[in-house]
Amino acid sequence: MRLLLAEDEKSLSKALTVILEHSGYSVDAVYNGKEAVEYLENGEYDGVILDIMMPVMDGMTALKKIREAGNQVPVLMLTAKAEVDDKVAGLDQGANDYLTKPFASKELLARIRAMTRTQTIAPDSVLRVGNISLDRATKELSSEDGSFHLANKEFQLMELLMGNPKNVIAAERIMEKIWGYESDAEMNVVWAYISYLRKKLIALKANVQIKAMRNTGYYLEVTK
Repeated sequence: MRLLLAEDEKSLSKALTVILEHSGYSVDAVYNGKEAVEYLENGEYDGVILDIMMPVMDGMTALKKIREAGNQVPVLMLTAKAEVDDKVAGLDQGANDYLTKPFASKELLARIRAMTRTQTIAPDSVLRVGNISLDRATKELSSEDGSFHLANKEFQLMELLMGNPKNVIAAERIMEKIWGYESDAEMNVVWAYISYLRKKLIALKANVQIKAMRNTGYYLEVTK
């Protein structure tokens, strides 16, 4: 699951990024509301953590622009203020939830799970293609012949492929969605992770293969 974090306090941003990535999320971090709006215009996210007090463009203005553009991505607002009027204003602008600083990391993670729950809960919490299944809750890739617990980026890549069966997914889109805009990773990292997953599929005796379309991208194919 990919999150956009907009927080101008860089030390807090780094700390939150570590917490979120350790919990299995892919995170893009920006430092003002204008950047947040731009990232959402050009990328797909499962949730946004948006601080209110930021330079260039504050979080409330950014939220208004996000909703005016028709983007209904779940948004959790962060603020150092606890006044009821501020909370009401944020919710009226379309925020899904509100969290006042300082907060415990467990509470932040619980709020994120709650606001993104409709995207992660059954009936599609387990993806199935051919004779393999991917449990989104446990990150287990399995068949009748066994199972593997996938590492975070392996899981995100397999989820993307199984969520779009038979559709060719461009390597650039994979990089953007899993590694993020500002990643230093090279494009060949996609091929490396495809290779890891292919070996696991062989071990599981899967009737599903990850195919490559030259100069285009990757897709899943049921072989029998």
